[in-house]
Amino acid sequence: MPYLGEEIKKLGFGLMRLPMKGDVIDVEQTKAMVDRFLEEGFTYFDTAWAYAGSEDAIRQALVERYPRERFQLATKNAAWIDCKTREDAVAQFETSLKQTGAGYFDFYLLHNLGEHRTKPFDDFDMWSFVQEKKKEGLIKHVGFSFHSTPEELEEILNRHPEMEFVQLQINYGDWENPAVQSKRCYEVARTHGKPVVIMEPVKGGMLANPPKEVQDIFKKADPKASCASWAIRFAAELEGVITVLSGMSSLEQMEDNLSYMKHFTGFSEEEKGVFNQAREAMNRVPLIPCTTCNYCAKVCPEGIGISGSFTAMNYLTLYGDKAAAGHQAEWLVGGHGKKPANECVECGKCEEACPQHIKIREELKKVAAELL
Repeated sequence: MPYLGEEIKKLGFGLMRLPMKGDVIDVEQTKAMVDRFLEEGFTYFDTAWAYAGSEDAIRQALVERYPRERFQLATKNAAWIDCKTREDAVAQFETSLKQTGAGYFDFYLLHNLGEHRTKPFDDFDMWSFVQEKKKEGLIKHVGFSFHSTPEELEEILNRHPEMEFVQLQINYGDWENPAVQSKRCYEVARTHGKPVVIMEPVKGGMLANPPKEVQDIFKKADPKASCASWAIRFAAELEGVITVLSGMSSLEQMEDNLSYMKHFTGFSEEEKGVFNQAREAMNRVPLIPCTTCNYCAKVCPEGIGISGSFTAMNYLTLYGDKAAAGHQAEWLVGGHGKKPANECVECGKCEEACPQHIKIREELKKVAAELL
């Protein structure tokens, strides 16, 4: 059924992890992915002012090549990043309009609310700003993305019932995870009657290649289905979901997503039970719950390759291959101009910015001990 009056299929194109050509986004490959996405009838694209190069790339790949009524475009305002005044925060909106060339935004979000990140939106009264832009026709629907506790989500929705939707991190791995509380946050949003856009359904790609025990469970249930397909369909089946965002980085990922989402109508009771088995197996593996959002990188004064270090450490935990994990660390950290984990000065700024509440300083010490 449509939510907020919009007919939107349950797969959204997340533009945070677009294909790269060297250090820049590969616009030509992005164009090919956009074409296939629209060809199959999917229409929702999600970017953000904070996603470097993404708004400019989607202007070239989508906005300049298709009629505006063919798609919905969402972007976000991160008032907590380098904004000293209301004018600074407002300027993000104007920049997004210019970079995307979209004319208006179908969905506009206040980005990554929770903990200290909510305060700038209050201080600069961005709540009234987005309502003004909605009245002007520059925004169709206003909402916010959120990374924090169910209690804080409840507080925000009580203070701002005018918000039309909420974007939440929901996946089967975090459904009962006490650090993320996907289920409880989802229930709060639905109690307030807010439809949900789902982000991180594959947990930053981690659920596309889960531990072998989990893979075996899914392959036994359906030998032809990818692990990523199970993760995205889990999120898509939830009631009240506008769309499920998948951060696709290649045509291969796009084709896989399209293959199982274009006709998806729901799981059988037997298939739902498969997730219980998968979660039990996943909970037995102690991974660092990093989704590579890289908010930590924006505030780290030393330029430590935090997410790359954690990806490498999780690789070691999952596969037990120290040489391969070390190679991952070399490429994802040093290969991208970042400093290694052992150069952390333990200032703690990264932990304040982390949506996953990871004890980053402690984990970096483990990375340094195991891989450096």
